[in-house]
Amino acid sequence: MPSGNPGRLVRSLAALVLLSAAVLPAALELVAPSPFGVIGAPAPGPDRAVPPHTATHADLRAAGTAPTTDIRRTGEPANRITLVLLGDGYTADQQNVFRDQADRAWRALMDIEPFRSYQGFFNIRRVEVVSPVSGIAETENHSRKLGTPLGMHFWCEGTARLLCADESATARYAGEGEGPQYLIALANSTEYGGAGGTGVTTLAGGSPDAGRIIQHEIGHTVGDLGDEYDSAPEDADYPNLATVGAEEMSRTHVKWWRWLGAQSPDGAGTVGAYRSANGVYRPTADSVMRTLGGTYNLPSREAIIEQIYRRVSPMDPPVPAPGDLTGRPRLQVRPVALTGGRQLQVDWRVNGVSVEPQAVDRTWLDTSGLPPRTGTLTVTATVRDTTDWVRDEAFRDARMTRTVTWTLRG
Repeated sequence: MPSGNPGRLVRSLAALVLLSAAVLPAALELVAPSPFGVIGAPAPGPDRAVPPHTATHADLRAAGTAPTTDIRRTGEPANRITLVLLGDGYTADQQNVFRDQADRAWRALMDIEPFRSYQGFFNIRRVEVVSPVSGIAETENHSRKLGTPLGMHFWCEGTARLLCADESATARYAGEGEGPQYLIALANSTEYGGAGGTGVTTLAGGSPDAGRIIQHEIGHTVGDLGDEYDSAPEDADYPNLATVGAEEMSRTHVKWWRWLGAQSPDGAGTVGAYRSANGVYRPTADSVMRTLGGTYNLPSREAIIEQIYRRVSPMDPPVPAPGDLTGRPRLQVRPVALTGGRQLQVDWRVNGVSVEPQAVDRTWLDTSGLPPRTGTLTVTATVRDTTDWVRDEAFRDARMTRTVTWTLRG
């Protein structure tokens, strides 16, 4: 189960400092943020992932069973990323509240690119964990242990709005998946906060900003992205952060050098190297990793897509299975579907010569329609993602392209 590189620092204070003054509630405005985003909050040690889970652990002796529902299934879990949504602090009578908040959360995530176009690469599962008490340990009662199943609490690592869950308990309730899965824990709280980048992405399910929070936090978890705001730690070991400017980036071919000069997705300027107050460079003047409600910049989109393709093949198993066949059967490939006007490219070849398939969507070839020929035919089908959101052609060849081969005899 992917866990977002738990040995690295989490850039999880997403939502703690990113909202502009125009939308940040007055009670949450930060006048003088520390380098980790919250006044007086100690930064985690260099070798510790946040959250460390040293307090408010759930009772691991309890049975980790809860009703589970596949609320969206785009394909077999073995070749999809499953987002598992779990709730904490929702009593039996509040499960409808959890279902509604969980639906709003995942729909908000699928409303931002590149997740919108690549939503067919994700399955969505909901786990209805019943809590004996309503709510979680919030700011005013953070020192209390409420005994909720996932042990969710604010004030993780001494940071007021850093929302953590017991990762072991959450994983136990989520269960083993057939393929890669990411766990998203929603707290029954309207307080503002969340976390991302470790084994469990968290958000306050009842917060008015829950949708925007998950868009940012999943950037950490799925894309391994760093925070681009001024008070983030000075750590550029992320695909969207750098310690060098555009000139050196272009000269040495590091970081997002392929994107320099490209139009920013938000229409505000071009990709370059914009220096934050912490001395670290970011690709664009603004993005969702800097301000909630923004968009992912192009280097971040590429990073997310690449991480998706590290876990999902561009095609599901073809029919029939590749290998030796007798006769002239119909051959079919099953590219993972994209949302929108573009689909994965499919090319067919017979004995190395390009042929046009009968299917309008190019997904199948009826070999009985091939010209009569004695001997063996070698048929190949190549599925390739040609998106211009990826400029690393070596990665496209290695992960975003798959070829299958049938040998037809007789």
